[in-house]
Order: sequence, then C-alpha cells, then structure tokens
Amino acid sequence: MTSPAPAPVPASDDGGERMPRRRELVVAINPAAGFGASRGVGTQVVAALRNHGHGVVALQAASLAELVEATRLALVGRPDALVVVGGDGMVNFGAGLLVGSDIPLGIIACGTGNDLARGLGLPLNKPDVAVEALLESLDRGGRVIDAVRVTSASGERRWFAGALSAGFDAIVNERANAMRRPRGKSRYILALLIELVRLRPIRYRLVLDGEELTTDALLVSVGNNVSIGGGMKVTPNAVMDDGLLDILVVRPLSRLAFLRIFPRVFAGTHLTDPRVSIHRARTVRIEADSVVAYADGERFGPLPLELEVSEGVLRVLA
Repeated sequence: MTSPAPAPVPASDDGGERMPRRRELVVAINPAAGFGASRGVGTQVVAALRNHGHGVVALQAASLAELVEATRLALVGRPDALVVVGGDGMVNFGAGLLVGSDIPLGIIACGTGNDLARGLGLPLNKPDVAVEALLESLDRGGRVIDAVRVTSASGERRWFAGALSAGFDAIVNERANAMRRPRGKSRYILALLIELVRLRPIRYRLVLDGEELTTDALLVSVGNNVSIGGGMKVTPNAVMDDGLLDILVVRPLSRLAFLRIFPRVFAGTHLTDPRVSIHRARTVRIEADSVVAYADGERFGPLPLELEVSEGVLRVLA
C-alpha cells in the first residue's frame, strides 16, 4: 500500500535555507513509562518535537485500554504520524491501530526489548537521537513493512509486526507474569530456572501454507523480524517486507544441550545445529496443548492460533 508522497518543503522568502514543514503528530506514551529508566522520556520527546515547530497531541492514560481509546479518537483527525514512546509492547499497540492506514508509525524505543526498533535500525534508549531520526524519516516518507494477522480459536483478531513465540520462551514469560516476587529482571531469571527444571518436549501440529507438520519441539517461533527478547536472533534471516514468515523449530534437547545452544541464539549461529530448522510460509497454524503464545512481548493467548502475513500494510518511520 502506498501513501501520498511528503509535501515539498517551502523555501524561505529570501531564497535561503528551506523552512521545515509543520507536522501534526500524536504521541502515545506507555502507561508504565513513569517508572525506571524510561521515567520522563515521553515528556522529553513531546518537548523536542514541539521545539522543532511541530504540533503535538500528547496522550497518557492510567491503563493501556484507556490509551487505546484516546489514541483511536486522536487518529480520526488524520495526523501526519502516530509516535509511540516505549518498548515492543507500545510498538504492537501502534501497529494494531495503524495496519491498513497510510498514517506512519514513529518509534521512540525506550523499553527493555526494543526488538522491532532494533530490526529497523532505529536508535535504542537515545530519545534525542531517535527524535531526529524520526523527523528525517518523516520527510522521506518512511518505509512500508509487512504485518501478521493472528486469529484465535474464538475468532478474535490481533496483529503483530515482530515475532510470535509459542514454546519454551513463551512458557517462561507466562511463568514470570504469574509471579509477584521478585521484581524486575530477576523474576524472569527465576522463571527461566524453574521452567528449565521442568523442560520437556511439546507435541506440535503445524500447518504451513496448507502442508501439515507434526513434531515434538522445545521451541516454535514465527518471525517477521529477526530477534526477540532484547536481541536474541531466533530467525536471523527474516525480512520484514518479503511477504514471508520464518518459522523456527527447535527439536527436543537435553537440558545440557539446550544450555549449550541457547547462547548461540544471540549471534544467530544456532541454525547450524541439525536439531534446529527454519521453514518459510505465508500462513501458519500452530496447535499444542497448554501453550500460551506471546507476540511483540504481549500475551496473545493459548494455542491454537492462525497466522497470516499481510504485505505492505504498515508504514514505519525508519
């Protein structure tokens, strides 16, 4: 889908330096961004955009549901871009609202994972640099990428732009989210250790472009992007605008073998292991018992799920 080209920038009256075009921007700030290292980033971004002469509608809310409704209303006014401030969850939030629209998505990455921003080559945890990159991309028109529609057994539909996990890593995420203590990253480390002790193969039924594959595996991940979990290159050859999904399948391993192969995921060299395979498809159905899937860091719900890539439905400022 092609959106209109950016309007030409008018020249100044004296024939000198061109004046930048004023843009109308909606900035949505993660409701949790008032805590930790991301505290104050949203305010900083809004101030920087206004200092560049742009009109900014800044949106904050007590909950994500309230932020969704406020942002939907703001988008009715057809702004020049929706800018999200946060991590992969906020990118997922923005993508879900903009798929099929010609309004571009700007990303100020200040989360813990930032995997889609990483895949797009955007600045990470550098708000001032990210604002400059965003405005430069806005003048150029941005880039069009694919997005993935996910349909649950009940018929509910959601979208993601990065990757979906439906194996060991998703199980760890589910465990960590159910724990009240400890707080922070240590909770995920403890959840990882608990699930490592419980490590066991999962029986999957995959349908890839109509072809069925039944297999035991520890991990199944579907990537439109390269990485998950803050840089783990689970699908290192995935391309965001090729109309295909990369499906990673890791067959059963012992705990020791799993611990040996796991560090290689960060470099993307795990694909040389014969127990690791990559498949490519446009449509994917994933079935397994008692597995909850996560996409772009968000809980998408239990399997089965049906995935279908849609080409060129999301414009990003990258």
